[in-house]
Amino acid sequence: MTQRIVEILGTGCKKCHQLEANAKEAIASLNLEADVHHITDPMKIAERGVIKTPALVVNGQLLSQGKVLAPEQIQPLLTGNQ
Repeated sequence: MTQRIVEILGTGCKKCHQLEANAKEAIASLNLEADVHHITDPMKIAERGVIKTPALVVNGQLLSQGKVLAPEQIQPLLTGNQ
């Protein structure tokens, strides 16, 4: 199985940290290999076209923005079973 790159885009608010924790929980529950990065630089976030944070990006694809997804909602996004 390939390594995933999961990025959380947000300036560090409570919701951003919760989305990161939920993503890590989803990764662990699926026993996947993934690098998780939290991008807090507003310029880098804007370059991605993100208008609302927190945002979830998996392997360069923006999958969610403006909401905190539960681990159960993130799991299918990680496996490609949306």
